[in-house]
Amino acid sequence: MTFEDLFDIDDIEDNNDVRPGPWWRHTLWTVGVTAFGVGLGWAGASSSIGESEFGLPAVAPGPFGEYLVAWAVIGLLTAGVLRATAARVLVYIPGQIAAVLLLVGTRLSLGWRPEAPVLAAMGAACVAVAALWSAFALRCAAR
Repeated sequence: MTFEDLFDIDDIEDNNDVRPGPWWRHTLWTVGVTAFGVGLGWAGASSSIGESEFGLPAVAPGPFGEYLVAWAVIGLLTAGVLRATAARVLVYIPGQIAAVLLLVGTRLSLGWRPEAPVLAAMGAACVAVAALWSAFALRCAAR
């Protein structure tokens, strides 16, 4: 292996394969992506850069455990939908999509502490985006 082989663009395409395998590997991937996305959202909410009136507020005062649990459940559903589709057809960047959706949702929830109906709508939108992304992949595979 040479130095040029380390930066070969053709190898990037190899990362976007169909991901068959045992169920425990899919479960481990789903839990890992969920923990990563929710953890990044929590870390982003815990440390605020600049004044809160110029951007997203930091973690609002009070308990925030129920928001993290809610986003963990939403994350398991979101990542599970993407991984189940990726096990059968080619899905473009399923891990990044799930992590970004969870990061944004967790960050917004911890900053503004929405009520339960709004939180449910945010979760439904997150799962719907994952389902739509999977539907596009299934449609492209059917062609």
